[in-house]
Amino acid sequence: MKQIEQAKLAMQNSYSPYSHFKVGAAIELKDGTYIHGANIENASFGLSICAERSAMVSLLSQGYKKEDIVSMTIIADDSIPVSPCGACRQFMHEILPKDTKITLANLKGDTKVTTKDELLPYAFVLDK
Repeated sequence: MKQIEQAKLAMQNSYSPYSHFKVGAAIELKDGTYIHGANIENASFGLSICAERSAMVSLLSQGYKKEDIVSMTIIADDSIPVSPCGACRQFMHEILPKDTKITLANLKGDTKVTTKDELLPYAFVLDK
């Protein structure tokens, strides 16, 4: 699966000297482009950023739109498919289109396909 390979490539850019837990995220766009994100840690742990948010911030800062997104794949070397933290779930809920396929994976080949609503059924949303 190309999305998994792209997430593995993203994982190589992880800066995780404290946890040693490398995470990669790849967002697939309608035009075939992949936007990568990796977790970037900081000695002041609250300033660290997860791979999922790193990828979404990169996507938007490069001028892509939410509507360009097809799927998002997240991978880490874990015993089960890696799951986003709560902050990332909230961020994903706002940035990813409703029908975005989200694949959670590990390096052993285990995967779980889910949606943003399954990950965060009671997301915080502001009425516009």
